[in-house]
Amino acid sequence: MKRYILTTIIAIAAATTLSAQESRTQALINASLRNWEIELRAGYNIGGVSPLPLPEEIRSLDSFNPTVPLSLEADFTKRLGRDNRWGVQFGVKVENKNMTTKATVKNYGMEIIGDDGAKVAGRWTGGVQTAVRNSYLTFPVVGVYRVHPRTNIKAGLFFSWLFDGTFEGYVYDGYLREGDPTGLKTVFEDELIVDEAGNQHIERHTASYDFSDNLRNFQWGWQIGADWTAFKHLKVYADLSWGINNVFHSNFNTITFDMHPIYLNLGVGYMF
Repeated sequence: MKRYILTTIIAIAAATTLSAQESRTQALINASLRNWEIELRAGYNIGGVSPLPLPEEIRSLDSFNPTVPLSLEADFTKRLGRDNRWGVQFGVKVENKNMTTKATVKNYGMEIIGDDGAKVAGRWTGGVQTAVRNSYLTFPVVGVYRVHPRTNIKAGLFFSWLFDGTFEGYVYDGYLREGDPTGLKTVFEDELIVDEAGNQHIERHTASYDFSDNLRNFQWGWQIGADWTAFKHLKVYADLSWGINNVFHSNFNTITFDMHPIYLNLGVGYMF
């Protein structure tokens, strides 16, 4: 009987000690995270790589497809001031910034790849299809202001490292002037083909290009956005980012104007 009572006392003491330790650990965690908010996000990027304003070389944008550019993000917000209305947010994000477009251009800087692999540079007039698939590790740093108990607005900067990038496509239904607009003319035109049975089809003559090796690894720009708390832990958000520096290296001269990544990121977040 005494052994049973002693065992019970020891078990109660151990449970009490463990509970006290857990309470102290939780108190330390709460103290270290005081005025800090942690949020995980999943989003979708809509936008493209573009010069602004559109130069005269681009006569029309004929089609646009954002494809499926996704993003995953972790944000850490430090609330400031007595009422916690202001704050500073630091984040880390893995994201894709993609697009596929078709455009009609005139005297557009181009370097095409021939059937033998040789590259020919000059000015292209006609159709251009471009596919961009860029993957970035991005670090946003923004100021936060709470305009409503459920709503925040944000503004700041982002810094991105390109770890996988593609900028390629093909030209069609037009001609290339080698070197400058008065150079040797090479024509790529659609051709109407009629077979022996009288069936007709269009055969498209194209030439590919690939500027992927000329993409810049470091990108930075400004970012503005807002979020709204729909439920206790669930948020919806929208962030607009605008790259300030050119997506291409400074010594890349084939495209004669700067190209900037401009994307709207829409998604949901879970706040711990």
